[in-house]
Amino acid sequence: MTKRPKIIAVDFDGTLFTDHYPGVGRPILETIWRLEQEQQAGAKIILWTNRSDGPLQLAIEACNEIGIQFDAINENLPEIIEYFGCNPRKVFANEYWDDQTIHLSHIQHPDHRK
Repeated sequence: MTKRPKIIAVDFDGTLFTDHYPGVGRPILETIWRLEQEQQAGAKIILWTNRSDGPLQLAIEACNEIGIQFDAINENLPEIIEYFGCNPRKVFANEYWDDQTIHLSHIQHPDHRK
């Protein structure tokens, strides 16, 4: 089986740029720097946002201006569609970067505590 590259689905507002919807805020340089590192290491990047139409186009243009290129926008990569044999409604990624994320791995159910 061929190893797939890491896939990162990244949100726009509050993650790549400060939230200024429907406009575009300031770039969040720490996130952009890390995303560039991941791309250089071979990761594929999906823009994963609720934006559509004009606001989405503004976001894409803002990213292009600072050198961020996406492998997909709000959709699965072709190799994922092929792998699943369909186009799942949920965008598949190994990592989801979003300012509203709650990381649950540290939560332990009381019945599972030692």
